Amino acid sequence: MIHKKQNKSNVNAAFHDIDFKTAFILGDGYTKLSAIIFGLGNLFHKQIFRGLLMLSLEIVYIYYMISFGLEAIKNFITLGTNVQEEVFNETKQIYEYITGDNSMLCLLYGVITVFITLSFFLLLITSVKSAYETQNSVEQGKLVSSFKDDLNSLFEKNLHKTLLFLPSMGILCFTIIPLVFMILIAFTSYDKNHQPPGNLFDWIGLDNFIAMFQKNGVLANTFWPVLGWTIIWAIFATFTCYILGMLLAILINRKGTRLKIFWRFLFIMSIAVPQFVSLLTMKTIFNTNGPVNAILRIIGILGPTESIPFFTDPTLAKVMIICINIWIGVPFTMLTTTGILQNIPKDLYEAAKMDGANTFVTFFKITLPYMLFITTPTLITAFVGNINNFNVIYLLSGGGPESLEYYYAGKTDLLVTWLYKLTITNKDYNIGAVIGIIVFIILAALSLLTYRHTGSYKDEEAFQ
Repeated sequence: MIHKKQNKSNVNAAFHDIDFKTAFILGDGYTKLSAIIFGLGNLFHKQIFRGLLMLSLEIVYIYYMISFGLEAIKNFITLGTNVQEEVFNETKQIYEYITGDNSMLCLLYGVITVFITLSFFLLLITSVKSAYETQNSVEQGKLVSSFKDDLNSLFEKNLHKTLLFLPSMGILCFTIIPLVFMILIAFTSYDKNHQPPGNLFDWIGLDNFIAMFQKNGVLANTFWPVLGWTIIWAIFATFTCYILGMLLAILINRKGTRLKIFWRFLFIMSIAVPQFVSLLTMKTIFNTNGPVNAILRIIGILGPTESIPFFTDPTLAKVMIICINIWIGVPFTMLTTTGILQNIPKDLYEAAKMDGANTFVTFFKITLPYMLFITTPTLITAFVGNINNFNVIYLLSGGGPESLEYYYAGKTDLLVTWLYKLTITNKDYNIGAVIGIIVFIILAALSLLTYRHTGSYKDEEAFQ
């Protein structure tokens, strides 16, 4: 029995090492025909269940393509040809709508059909390789795995495939397919003037990307300033909270500080308040007629009708957003760095003190390098999060003040809030998709390049 199990495991291992081309060339006639009639090789060698399962899936795919798939592919190429029309019915003496195509559904069904077709080709490869595996077993006089063996393998050797099947299907259906669908929208004319089914949209290639980077174009004149502010905001929002939070943690944790628990509790209280409540409160406080301007008028610093334009002046609004974000973000960094500071070996500080190093030297030579080594992945995540930080901008300034120089964007809009306005307010879904692709490319490139050049990646055991 043990010998038989070893033979099966050896055959399975060899099977997984053989690619489709080798299996098809070296396979017999039944193995080659398995590329046309799925599961034929398995059926010939008495693997009834496995063969019927593959054959059934092939039949289902062929039925799907005949009944729906071919039409879906055709509509995917054209994105619809029949526009919804209003026609007068002389019999009823009323106007009626004739249902037309829907470009959005044509695109969606086309994407789904493409993924189903890719799955069909994967099944084809599996059919040929499975037939070749069975052929080898028969030629070598070994036992062919039965339905019971296949079922047992799903709960033993192939348990990982069984457990990962549903999560993988969930990722495919609810992440990958919608993501591909949204990316393809960037190559269409799906905007406010092309809303299906009344007005169909069409493929336009790279026109949206060209318009985004075209010199002196309205989109380019908006994109570059918004991108510049997005980068500036992300840098300040990330590193001000990081540095100030770390310094705050150092001050609280130093030996001379009393009531450490009280100070930590005081700053943690701001975290307990929901962020959107804090942001809306700060917006009200610094509003044109808010408490700050009202107090300044009462004490005579401002005139009766004067006010400081905290959120209506472009430069001051940006400064206020960064400052308010510091007040909100510093406590989070303080909590993160507190635990790390307490784990830095005390021997390092004692050795530095014996060598005559002062506080600044120990900070830049011991504390900061150790903190950066541990928190670099978190720092990269925070930077990416700040580039896509919708809440702070939208709740404080709404992207304003508005500007006639920009295309549906304000002076404090980030790319993500501009994308929101383009899609939700203006219904320019194609431009929004372009911005989403650009943001993804920028973030992916920065994250990978930055992380691969850090000590956390190159020398992960340095501080162990």
